[in-house]
Amino acid sequence: MAAQLLAERHGPVLLLRMSNPEARNALDPDVYRDGAAAMRAAASDDDVRAVVLAGDGEHFCAGGNLQRLRRNREQPRSVQAASIDLLAEWILAIRDCPKPVIAAVEGAAAGAGFSLALACDLLVAADDARFSMAYVKVGLTGDGGATHFLAARLPYPLAYELLATGRPVDAARLRALGVVNEIAPRGAALAAALARAAQMAAGPAFALGRIKALLCGAEREALARRLARERDEFVAALFHPDGGEGIDAFLARRPPRFTRGAGS
Repeated sequence: MAAQLLAERHGPVLLLRMSNPEARNALDPDVYRDGAAAMRAAASDDDVRAVVLAGDGEHFCAGGNLQRLRRNREQPRSVQAASIDLLAEWILAIRDCPKPVIAAVEGAAAGAGFSLALACDLLVAADDARFSMAYVKVGLTGDGGATHFLAARLPYPLAYELLATGRPVDAARLRALGVVNEIAPRGAALAAALARAAQMAAGPAFALGRIKALLCGAEREALARRLARERDEFVAALFHPDGGEGIDAFLARRPPRFTRGAGS
């Protein structure tokens, strides 16, 4: 089943649900495109006062599809670059939206899924949620603003650890660092996020929009530049022998045999 983005209205709250539960809601370019369009529509719709982003089923989002990435290695590099640009459009649309955007994270938020959660204004996580930037395990670098958000919101040693080792971090640790706003019992993150969204939807939309604009104004240009650089580095890593070996090894469930050199 192809990944899709499902939209539901809960009064003034728009719920966007990433749906590909058989693959832990792994994403594809069509979902990136739909996500950006949905956020732009929400930004201009006065009847939408808040947005919640969630996953379908037990997980938030496992990130990109490695099978698709392996196929893209046989295509021109521009194919993968265009895909990452679509993800960047979604990330920027979340940051540009004047309405509060709340992530509701159950289970795994990995790779681009973690980036999407970080792009939201508030993050509600289940107590057993796990967050990871596992790109490095398959010889790749981050996308979706991963390096921007982690560098901005975490101490450098932890940001480096997450990106350079791919090890997961739990919701409690991110809550202590101020990245997660609220921890809910397992299975209750969406309900908690919708409740928060309803409260914010009842607030002054004009002031809330200006608050977000003031907080994000200086960040916007830096984020756009970082997204472009992430695209270039991701494509370079995907087409490096380590990228092919990492993906092949992961899909074959064997340890990867990466090259020794760090150069291009």
